[in-house]
Parts: sequence; structure tokens; C-alpha cells
Amino acid sequence: MYACSSLTGDTVIRRAVCLCHRPEIHSLTSRINAELTRRGFVAGMAASVAALGFPFKAKAQTPPPPRSTLFTNVRLFDGRSANLRDGLHVFVEGNRIKSIASGTPATPEGAQLIDCKGRVMMPGMIDAHWHSLFAALPLPVLLQGNIGYIHLAGSAEAERTLLRGFTTVRDLGGPVFAFKQAIDEGLIPGPRIYPCGAMITGSGGHGDLRPLSDVPRTPGVQSFTERTGAAAIVDGPDEIRMRVREQLTQGASQVKIVGGGGVSSPRTPLDLTTLSEAEVRAAAETAKDWNTYITVHAYASNTVQRAINAGAGCVEHAHLMDDATARLMADKGVWLSTQPFLSDEDTGRLTGPNLVSAQQVFGATDGLYKLAKKYKIKTAFGSDMLFSAALAQRQGIMLNHLSRWYSNSEVLAMATSTNAQLMALSGPRNPYPGKLGVLEEGAYADLLLVDGNPLDNLALLATPETSLMVIMKDGKVHKNTLKG
Repeated sequence: MYACSSLTGDTVIRRAVCLCHRPEIHSLTSRINAELTRRGFVAGMAASVAALGFPFKAKAQTPPPPRSTLFTNVRLFDGRSANLRDGLHVFVEGNRIKSIASGTPATPEGAQLIDCKGRVMMPGMIDAHWHSLFAALPLPVLLQGNIGYIHLAGSAEAERTLLRGFTTVRDLGGPVFAFKQAIDEGLIPGPRIYPCGAMITGSGGHGDLRPLSDVPRTPGVQSFTERTGAAAIVDGPDEIRMRVREQLTQGASQVKIVGGGGVSSPRTPLDLTTLSEAEVRAAAETAKDWNTYITVHAYASNTVQRAINAGAGCVEHAHLMDDATARLMADKGVWLSTQPFLSDEDTGRLTGPNLVSAQQVFGATDGLYKLAKKYKIKTAFGSDMLFSAALAQRQGIMLNHLSRWYSNSEVLAMATSTNAQLMALSGPRNPYPGKLGVLEEGAYADLLLVDGNPLDNLALLATPETSLMVIMKDGKVHKNTLKG
């Protein structure tokens, strides 16, 4: 990579004249070449230059500060109340809501004025179970594709996610740390991301996507999904501690542990429990040491109970849990992050073992939400769309499914202020420590202007291309279809 053949003559002279021939450069070149596919060119260069003792400072691509914006003639859903407040104006300065008050004040100098004409403003929505890089690409592409292409496709889907009104997502597995940084720095449009990093699974568990030709596992040899940062395969408490620490070191706000079987993995039926209590406890204790939490993928009652007893802060899915397990979850104050899967319209057409697992979930969804309401479990909304651009568009439709069990105001609160409480569970690891999911003074300026009243007609959020007139995230307008 770094070699020079233009100089001839004595080796000692060449070394003195050209850095290319120094032994440490040749050593560093080998390291860079070995690391490029895993860490990327910039990271490899930074580490290598630092090792030589040369100064190196990456220049962050900081976006210009957003201008101030005055919204007038607003009907406000604040994320908590079941009623609207009429005749308000909302003033945004920088990336925060500066003030909310009655009447129409003079437009501050330099501010953008948006007359909402009596439309409803609500907080930007939060999806508590999303996969930024996996949502819209087919699984074969993800398993065989170039990581550069995957990130480019993911950036296009990130913008579509934002334009569906989801200004924040909790990413439940995938190599999104650099992706999140690019969004935060304004290089690409997309939602705020609470990243987990690699989903951590035991050998043979949901998330272990090795071909059977790679079994048995060779200690120290990583599979393709591990090398790309999509998953981490562990066996034993010590190994899971290491993998949890690795995700937190890279910037995870919380960590996802795969405790049992899943729908999208044909070799892991839902009844499986694939991590021991000691392994889950080791992960929970490590996350607690970092002042954050683990969330555990689990469907069956015994898997959910193991996660709760081992110290998990949140459980994903839990469709097959029984009454006693739901009561335990409520007693321990553990969060439930789940999805209202009703039919193959929500998952795509499946076959074989995947279809068997999906049908179990479809049949159990109604009972799950009834248990959550019965025991007043802290419940978050997530869509968990995977491997299909068509399915990814159904975020708003999935949200509408919740109207089978909740009022419209309860659904809207779940997707905004309630989900924001779950985001805040990451404590000091929270990458966005301001107020999310609410419209009030001092909160982040993440907001939607709806052409209609979602408290009366929740289906408006299933057609964001026509129903969302304005989308603002972090004080920046990403969509405005209002004339003038």
C-alpha cells in the first residue's frame, strides 16, 4: 500500500531520504491492510499515524446551526395530554423549543415563519425496535453484499424513516456506530439513533447465522456477521462480558442480548432458551457497571423470566409469556418493548420453520397486549421491520394496529413520550440527553405538523407522504409542503 520504487541505491540512503522504506512503515502498512475491511481507512490511518507519534486530528463535519423558526396558528398535542391546545405559537431556536404560548407574536428577526393554519403539531415519533441497516435490504444481500453498498442503501432508508415521521429510533442490532455519527454530523438525513451495536447471541441462537459448514465454532475465528459487527457469538459469562464491553466502548447506549429463538432464524424455534442465567446476569452486571441496561430478545415464558431474574431492564417481544410472567415483569418494573404483529402482511410471506414461528406470534399478540394492560406493564412501541423495503414502509401501519387495545391518545403517547422514557433508561450513556417525545419549552425541536387530527384519525400516520405537512428534527426542517 505504501511502497516506493522510485529510489535506487543503498538501502540506508533510501531509508534516510524516503519514509516509505522505514521498517516501521512496512509494519504499519501490513496492519492497515489487515484492518481496512473491519475498521475502515480513516480509522486505520488514525491509529497508524498515532503509533508513529505524528499529530493527527480529524476535522468533524459539523453542520451549520439551524435557523430559528416561528410556527403560528398551532393546535398542539404535547405527547402526554389526551386533549389538544388551540391558538398557540411555537418558537424554535437552534435545536430546542424556546417557547410555547398563546397568540401570534411578531416574527423575530431572521426567523423562518410557518403559518400552520390550525393544523395539529405533535412530537416526532420514536420507534423502539428498529434495524437501520437491515430494515429494507433482503437477507441474502446483507449476508453477501459489500458493506459500503449496505451503508449507502441504509442511508437512503434512514431518510425515508425520517420522512415517515420517526425522528428517533432505538437500533436493536447492527453496525451503526459510524452511520449514527454521519447522521448526527449532518452528512446524511435520518433519525436520531440509540445504538446497541452487535446483537449478542449464544452459539446456535437467534442471530447466529453461520452456515452449518462453519460448525463447530473455532475459538478465535469470527464468522462473517461477527466481522461486520452485526452479531457477536458468545459461550460463557466471561465471553459475554467482553462482547458487552466492546459494544459499550464503541458507543452503544444500551446492549441487546439474544436470550431465545426468533421468527427470522429457521434453526431457532421460539420455545428455545439459548443463554444461561449466568450469561445473561454477566451481561446485565456489565451494562450496570456502565450505568446503562441490557434488553433481552425473548418470546417464551421461561426465557422472559430468566431475563427478568438476571437483571434485564427491558424485554423485546415476549409474545408467548403467561400470566405469571407478566405479573413478574410488572412487579420488577421491567420494560416491555413489543410489536403488534397480526398477519403475514406485517412479516412478509414466510415458509417452513419461519412460518410456524410467525403463526405462533400472530396467535399470541392479542393476549400479550391484554396482559400488558392488565398488569400496567411499562410498554413501548417498536415495529421491527426486517429485510424488505415494502415492509419498512409499514411503520405507521404497525402503529395503527395498537388501536385494537388502546385509545388514539394512548397510542400517540406510547410512540412519543412513553418511548422517550425508555430511551432515557440509558442514563449517562444517552447520546441525546435532552427532552424527547414531548413538545414543551427546552425540549428538542423534533416535531410533526399533521394535516388532520391524529387524535380523531390515527390512520393519518399510516400515510405520511400526504398527511405530514412539516417534519422538523433537531431544529432543521426536512419537509415543508405548506405554500408560502
